[in-house]
Order: sequence, then structure tokens, then C-alpha cells
Amino acid sequence: MPVRQSQSAISAAAAAGARGQPEVIVDFLFDHGLFHVAVANIGEAPAYSVSVKFDKTFRGLGGKQDVSALPLFRQIKFLAPHRQIETFLDTSSAYFRRGEPTRLTAVISFRDARRQLYVRSIAHDLSIYKNVAYILPPAGTNPPAIPTSFPQPPNPPTGEPIHGHP
Repeated sequence: MPVRQSQSAISAAAAAGARGQPEVIVDFLFDHGLFHVAVANIGEAPAYSVSVKFDKTFRGLGGKQDVSALPLFRQIKFLAPHRQIETFLDTSSAYFRRGEPTRLTAVISFRDARRQLYVRSIAHDLSIYKNVAYILPPAGTNPPAIPTSFPQPPNPPTGEPIHGHP
């Protein structure tokens, strides 16, 4: 899903990548009717002391959890480059049915290894997902399984068996 950022955030992200700096974003992920929220370092360097403040509170897990106030958004001590932390928000139908806010702004602050402070603001509009069609698996069926074992490569030319993983 494309990240919705302001022009200044997009410019900052491009510049950060060119200079080997951290660049932290917050994104709302939509997958077959499920919402997740992710804090991601899309930059080339680690981010430190990451915190996120939302302009509005929003609830998830059937309305039981104030997701906007989770410790995840208060203080991430270290976020490696190209890594993200994601949490389940709610089903889109439950989120919209409760009248949760659809226009949210996340203000993200973080530091680099030199302790330089960066602040980014990203506006999200979740209403774009209200009429997105998706297919649910039939009741009583499981989604496709993720394999837990993978085929072993063929034996090496010596004919000796291969043990363990490459």
C-alpha cells in the first residue's frame, strides 16, 4: 500500500535516503478488510527514541483498546533500518461502524546516532478504504498455510547428504 505523505515528508525521505539517515513513518495497512498500524524506519540508518503522537484518539479490537495510546507509539528506543513494528487495529467494517476517525495525522519524532532530532507529520485518510472490495475465505476454512518446511536442495556433486539449512 502506498504511503500517504505530504510533499515535505516525501522530500525529507528522499534526502534522508541519499544521506544515510533514518526516516520513520507511520502507515495504516489494509489487507482483505483488516487494518494494521505500522511504525517503520524506511531510511538507511537506525532511528533512536522514536515516538508518535496522533491528532485524534482511535480505538481498535472491537472498540476495547485505545490503540493510539499504546506504548508502541510512546518510545521505541531503537528501530533498525528497513524494519517495522506492526500491530493489529481492527476489521475495517468494525472500525467504520463505530465511527472512529478516518482523517488522522501522525507526528513522528526520532533521533539519529548523532542525536539529531527529526520530526515528520503524515496525514492519513482511512475513508479511502470504505468501499474497497475484498474476498473473505468461506466460513470454516483456513487461509492458505505458510509452509513450515522447505524442500532441501539436491545433494552436492560428492553425493554426500546435506544437513541443516544453507
